[in-house]
Amino acid sequence: MQTKTILIRGGLVQDAVHREPRKVDLLLAGGKIAAIGENLDATADAEVFDAAGLQVFPGFVDAHTHIGLDGYGIGYEGCDYNEMNDIWTPQLRAIDGINPRDPSLAYARKAGVTCVCTGPGSANVLGGTFLAMKTIGDRVDNMIVKDPVAMKCAFGENPKRCYRDKCDSTRMSTAAFLRGALNQARDYGARKQAANGDVTKMPAYNQKLEALLPVLDGTIPLKAHAHQANDIFTALRIAHEFGLRLTLEHVTEGHLIVDELAKEANVPMAVGPSLTFASKFELQNKSWATPGVLAKAGCHVSIITDNSVIPQQYLPLCAGMAVKAGMDPFDALRAITLNAAEHIGVADRVGSLEVGKDADVVITDGSPFEVMTEVRAVFIDGEMIRA
Repeated sequence: MQTKTILIRGGLVQDAVHREPRKVDLLLAGGKIAAIGENLDATADAEVFDAAGLQVFPGFVDAHTHIGLDGYGIGYEGCDYNEMNDIWTPQLRAIDGINPRDPSLAYARKAGVTCVCTGPGSANVLGGTFLAMKTIGDRVDNMIVKDPVAMKCAFGENPKRCYRDKCDSTRMSTAAFLRGALNQARDYGARKQAANGDVTKMPAYNQKLEALLPVLDGTIPLKAHAHQANDIFTALRIAHEFGLRLTLEHVTEGHLIVDELAKEANVPMAVGPSLTFASKFELQNKSWATPGVLAKAGCHVSIITDNSVIPQQYLPLCAGMAVKAGMDPFDALRAITLNAAEHIGVADRVGSLEVGKDADVVITDGSPFEVMTEVRAVFIDGEMIRA
């Protein structure tokens, strides 16, 4: 794709790296951030965007959504994010279900959300793999930033509710299903390794167990849906038992167990969705204060919409609500930019305004945390997307 050279001049840049904003120029070229500095010279082929009086941010990143799978205005019959015929489906891949023409993606990019992590939902103990993608394009294969990002697993009420009459009615059975799957996959992997390429000794191909091998070898983490404190601890317990990488998703009662979570230095935490009614008892302690409390304790915190639970375009508003509840504004900005990118393993490309990263830029006439702020321009890979 041919991209224009753009010089964004005179804006107040908040790059998600430096705490204090700086009045500097950005040069976008070849889909990347080519230079950042004061009074940059425009090349002969550069278009100049006058950002005087405006604020400049990295493209916003959501570390946990179902966008493109749970489509806008399609109802249950068109929803693709929960497989209801099997409680564990690690072989499912988000890329095979995403609809790039979902209107939610247009709303997202116009609001400055330029990169999302999306995938199968939370009805299944194991739901399949998530991917990270940009929010613009006609073919999902061309929108990918990273695939796979993580393997979704779920604790708490969702698996119990969805499979109560089939095979799962307690938290204990949910955990047992997950342990059983991981043990089967570990045995399967050991048999493959012992065969040393001899097809006569190889175990019969098993698509489910094959999909779990990257989890066991640490290539991708488990992405653990857990709202309630005991579910959070179960996710951590199982990850430690098997030596797995883990990210915690939702973390609704995180503020109640912050001292324990602060000990889990290598576990990123994505908090939300908080702009919702407490629709089940495990959400009774939901609070906008949670991300700020965790961040203050030194935890690695992102803020998420869980789209379509919260419409994707309200991601910055969710960060603003966290600030209103006491979160440091810089921490809140990072929670929807750099921290979110680190959470999903794509911070080498997105999440901050740094030379060499993708030219994903949002320009606003005020704080994105405020309802009345207008997005003036969005760039994705150096291409302007007008609001």
